[in-house]
Amino acid sequence: ADSKESGQDGDPGKKSAEAADKANFDKMEKEIKEAMAKNPKLDNLKDQVQFARDKDGLRIEIIDKADFAMFPSGGIGMQGKAATLMKEIAASLAQMPNKVAIRGHTDSVPFQNKDGTETRNNWSLSAERAEVTRQILEKSGIPESRFARIEGVADTDPFNPKDKRDPRNRRMSITVLYNDQE
Repeated sequence: ADSKESGQDGDPGKKSAEAADKANFDKMEKEIKEAMAKNPKLDNLKDQVQFARDKDGLRIEIIDKADFAMFPSGGIGMQGKAATLMKEIAASLAQMPNKVAIRGHTDSVPFQNKDGTETRNNWSLSAERAEVTRQILEKSGIPESRFARIEGVADTDPFNPKDKRDPRNRRMSITVLYNDQE
């Protein structure tokens, strides 16, 4: 009877794990929204943070706009409010065991290489910004072992496909993966 039971517990087990993930994702989204509402520095960023469920898990998008940028143009030093926001996200993430994937996005605007070299471009910039985001999350309590993927996709997956120069295309996607996606 044991072998028969163990052969049948795959599906229900997976469904209950997925239900637990979904409940945790709902809780995390609520916590982040509440933390932002309580923090005067972050309250005006609420339109810059979007939550979506996809096949991989809960995706948190932090989106630039004309008057808010996570990073200086062509740079990788995360600016004040964005770093504060990442710490709030890390505080909620720390309570969950799920792995995390980070994806950096840029717009299609080429930038001036300040050091005079032409080695940096939107590909390397998006990847470097994803790594900076990972470092901030790690310093804020997310162990290195929880990071599944860090990637930069330049302007290949725009928020606004009709205008690749739109500032909203500059964004950071942090996906909290379903436990079976690891």
